[in-house]
Amino acid sequence: MGGAVSAGEDNDELIDNLKEAHYIRSDLVERAFRAIDRADYYLEEYRDNAYKDLAWRHGNIHLSAPCIYSEVMEALDLQPGLSFLNLGSGTGYLSTMVGLILGPFGVNHGVELHADVIEYAYQKLDLFIKTSDSFDKFEFCEPVFVAGNCLEIPPDSRQYDRVYCGAGVQREHENYMKNLLKVGGILVLPLEEKLTKITRTGQNSWETKKIIAVSFAPLVQPRQDTNGKARNVPLPIFEVRSLQDLARLAIRHTLRATSGAPEGRSKSRVSFPGARAMHRYGPRFKRRRLHRRRVDSLILRDSAIPSLAELRAHGAPRESEDGEEEGDEEEDEGGRGKCGGRSCSSRRGKGGARGDEEQEDEEERVARDEEEEDEEEEKGKGEPQGEPPVNILRERILGLPLPEPLKLYLLYYREK
Repeated sequence: MGGAVSAGEDNDELIDNLKEAHYIRSDLVERAFRAIDRADYYLEEYRDNAYKDLAWRHGNIHLSAPCIYSEVMEALDLQPGLSFLNLGSGTGYLSTMVGLILGPFGVNHGVELHADVIEYAYQKLDLFIKTSDSFDKFEFCEPVFVAGNCLEIPPDSRQYDRVYCGAGVQREHENYMKNLLKVGGILVLPLEEKLTKITRTGQNSWETKKIIAVSFAPLVQPRQDTNGKARNVPLPIFEVRSLQDLARLAIRHTLRATSGAPEGRSKSRVSFPGARAMHRYGPRFKRRRLHRRRVDSLILRDSAIPSLAELRAHGAPRESEDGEEEGDEEEDEGGRGKCGGRSCSSRRGKGGARGDEEQEDEEERVARDEEEEDEEEEKGKGEPQGEPPVNILRERILGLPLPEPLKLYLLYYREK
């Protein structure tokens, strides 16, 4: 399943493609996807395929296509402090993204059939906590996984605000899944070849919405033990955080909140704790905008400027008394604006001061400048850019007048 969008060269470009195709529609989901590199959940020899919009399987390890995860994350409508249950949690990729949104006071549980996959998921989770800068940019709800068949959860188990099932569900198990949900909660699952969103609106009332057609492997049916009885899979315990852990969270939150925005940049409104530090766009977006500005400046500088009479002859807008133009405004970033119903190129005089040859020279110069930019960017990798430290929270913790063991505790014993 997948192939809905073109492959990306890196994680940011994959997210760009998912946004362009409207699979990712909210800023919250976009930030979570950008914070977790999909390739980190692949085996090393398969990393080259990580940024394709395709599902991947190796033995018991499985990842759904990025477009499916995007639709799931959007449909779950996640918010800080909610409880989440992932049935068929696999590598933990989805659970980790969800944990970035739930925050430290949410609940993040997963049930996985294969014990070796749970071990793999914990390895990837440990790698994320110890090495990823995104861990310090969010307040994280760490997932907890248990081994077992999700169809063997006791009926008297507690319910969750959000539930996702990563295997195909038949109608006979639909009510079983619904019973895992609190009133007001959302269940997302592949139900008879359709990714489906079910909202529990009351004790016995539901709203159902079909999202997209999907193809998932079906749920594995439970096996009876030697006594002929079905096994029970206990869900993870809801643990209360210790005062020591709460103090660490409070200190990190305070340091993060008071770090402010870098000098010369305005502070953006925070939609959830830790969101300010997350970049909204990757380097590719910055490069595009820089290229557009350069092209616009070259055209304005080198184009033949028509006379006032020529402008009026072509229906150009007149200036109002306060100096602002009346008429259609140019598009903000569309690359082409409107000029009184005509294309902007019609403003240039007949033939102009420069001909087609000059225009070709201009295009060559722009292309050459773009190549030079890419070369400079490659050379600049690894060199200091004069920006503030990427991980501001870590720098502030290391600068505190505290014993080294306490600093390491506040850093979650992270390696960088």
